[in-house]
Amino acid sequence: MQPFDPVTARLVVAVSRYGSIGRAAEHENIAPSAVSRRISELEARLGVALFDRSLQGARLTPAGEVYVAGCREILRQVADLSTQMVDFSAGTRGSLRLACTSSSLSGRLPELLAAYAQSHPGIGLDIQEMSAALALAAMDDGQADIAFVADNNDVARFETEVFEDDNVLVLCSPDHPLAARLQSGKPISFDAVAEHEVVGIHQSGALDRLLNEAAARSGRALGERVRVETFPSLVRMVEAGFGIGFLRSTSLHLLAGTDVISVRLSDAWASRKLLSVRRGSSPLSRPIREFLALARKR
Repeated sequence: MQPFDPVTARLVVAVSRYGSIGRAAEHENIAPSAVSRRISELEARLGVALFDRSLQGARLTPAGEVYVAGCREILRQVADLSTQMVDFSAGTRGSLRLACTSSSLSGRLPELLAAYAQSHPGIGLDIQEMSAALALAAMDDGQADIAFVADNNDVARFETEVFEDDNVLVLCSPDHPLAARLQSGKPISFDAVAEHEVVGIHQSGALDRLLNEAAARSGRALGERVRVETFPSLVRMVEAGFGIGFLRSTSLHLLAGTDVISVRLSDAWASRKLLSVRRGSSPLSRPIREFLALARKR
């Protein structure tokens, strides 16, 4: 058996996560041909196929699933060992690796990171924006120290803390039929607004999933007049009168300078929280401890 190669192991894990050699190569900053060659050489040494390759991507074989699980465990142990070593120094140097969703970077996190960077100039910040699923996968693989995700994700295997409120708001323009009710400032139910045309946001996001689940429970389909890809675009289309919109409270700053009216949804499912997530089994280095302490104060 050849010695364990951590570089190839990281690439195998990345391909399994993204389901694509090209996307894994882009994330790992390496040529796709190099990723393909390393995997082919590894499969030749092991005598088994780790992936079923097709035009649709790369899917793990049963042998590949076992190999990736082992790689993840080893890579986690390596990451934890590096974290433990930080505490042998004075704690003035090191790194903090964060996996962040877009909504978390729209709230108070950027200001918190700026304050942390100012008080910890020797700590390198590795901040990656990604979907919640990829952020939690990065935690599983030992590639992030802390992840920030909404509480409607499966985080049972992690230690979590509430980072900030992330409630769902409904928006409309001042001349919309709902404007008078929203101007009262009183929370309103989803059923009371769902009959109006909606400015939709990109599919498969956390907010999109929440809204579609709520619509399914109420037995109605949301009538979308237009669909956009970003929340700034959503606010502008709502302001222009194309329908109502929904936004997380972490993105409330996007309404600054507009006349868009907003109010919180009263439904229990709309009372969301943004969580900070970490693996309970991983050691707490001084940079991580001090960041978490600062997050709890602010």
